[in-house]
Amino acid sequence: MTAETQSFATPDSQVIILYEIRMMLNDSRGGPEQQFLKRKYTNLFVQSPIIERYVSGSRNSILKVILASIGGAVTLLVIIVLFLLWWQRMRYRPEIYIDVPGQHDHNLEFGQIKRFSLRELQIATNNFSEQSVLGKGGFGKVYSGVLHGKMVAVKRLFEVEKPEGEIAFLREVELISIAVHKNILRLIGFCTTPTERLLVYPYMENLSVASRLRDVKLNEPALDWPTRMQIALGAARGLEYLHEHCNPKIIHRDVKAANVLLDGNFEAVVGDFGLAKMMDIERNTVTTGVRGTMGHIAPEYLKTGRPSVKTDIFGYGVMLLEIVTGERAIFPNFLEGAGEIFLNDQVKLKVQVGQLTDIVDPNLDNAYNFDELEKIVQIALLCTNVEPDRRPAMSKVVQMLESNVVPAEQWEEWQVAQLTRRQQDEMREQRRLFSFSEESLNIQEAIQLSGDKYGSVN
Repeated sequence: MTAETQSFATPDSQVIILYEIRMMLNDSRGGPEQQFLKRKYTNLFVQSPIIERYVSGSRNSILKVILASIGGAVTLLVIIVLFLLWWQRMRYRPEIYIDVPGQHDHNLEFGQIKRFSLRELQIATNNFSEQSVLGKGGFGKVYSGVLHGKMVAVKRLFEVEKPEGEIAFLREVELISIAVHKNILRLIGFCTTPTERLLVYPYMENLSVASRLRDVKLNEPALDWPTRMQIALGAARGLEYLHEHCNPKIIHRDVKAANVLLDGNFEAVVGDFGLAKMMDIERNTVTTGVRGTMGHIAPEYLKTGRPSVKTDIFGYGVMLLEIVTGERAIFPNFLEGAGEIFLNDQVKLKVQVGQLTDIVDPNLDNAYNFDELEKIVQIALLCTNVEPDRRPAMSKVVQMLESNVVPAEQWEEWQVAQLTRRQQDEMREQRRLFSFSEESLNIQEAIQLSGDKYGSVN
């Protein structure tokens, strides 16, 4: 008869239990006889059911069970703590602000612009729920909300990467706040934290020009011709104000139908101005880079990355063509099955072949004024001239729209320049084809000479 002895320390450091298990090897029943001893600091008799259960098993089973129990308890505790922290963060997001020291920065004047807390805007937009989303653009998402009983639109900017950019952001808000005009979207207020940049605007009942042109709902009337002309003039007046009556002048950098909003009376309101520069500040961009939407970006802007009032005028010209045609600035080339067509190029082609009426939005049902159509297309093409210096200033555009008169000399100059450019393109194409033919001929001659050479060897 032999005996084995093992000692275990229980989780209670005050008790050490000595288990002595004597195995009767000759006993056919094989039942263990347990003796429990206790000592040190306590008279409490401790009997572990877990140990009793695993006495007949492996010697490591008890340790595994204890470690697994402790690990499971710790894991559960960590999960509970993390959940409570997450729930607390979602319910009450911190509002941390960076003060603007007066001795280092000029005094910021926001006039009637209000600084909202993040909590206020969370409540207004139902915590920025997806059901509140009005739209999504290159700068951020726009949510509908209610503040003090009035409908508002809250733009939550993307790519807020640098908490230290708050001061620069506030300066841009100050710049935007000085732009007050009936055709400029008024800024109601803003909110800024190290991780959030939000702007609050009035809610526009009729959304954007783009949505009214291309997302017309069933039984909803399309924009009629007089309304389209009203929108064109209103947007021109708004841009004229930004370019020529603000100090410093404000460059929009993304003029398009989606950024021209419509109030309850279908009055055009230019929105999203100044946001491109704000986003560059967030990234600490030294050179501005290209910001905008393809099809609306001026050629020189693509080359240099430097915006100007002339790049805004180009975008406005493309927007005029959107208003007339109802089309996007770029659309697929279904005829050739590949590539894309720029609306600007398509309209030029139709004008040159005398098929102007082919470009009119079918939703108008031919209810439009042809003279106005002709003039507004001419204005659009003048604005999209490839040479920036030949584009009219927005004040001139406003005059032409108000009078429905395009100076004959300007239009003739555009036509001559367009004809010259087309001839140059044709000459380049001919030279390319001639060069290709000449190269093919040289290859054929080389092959023939090579064949003659090998023939003479034979």
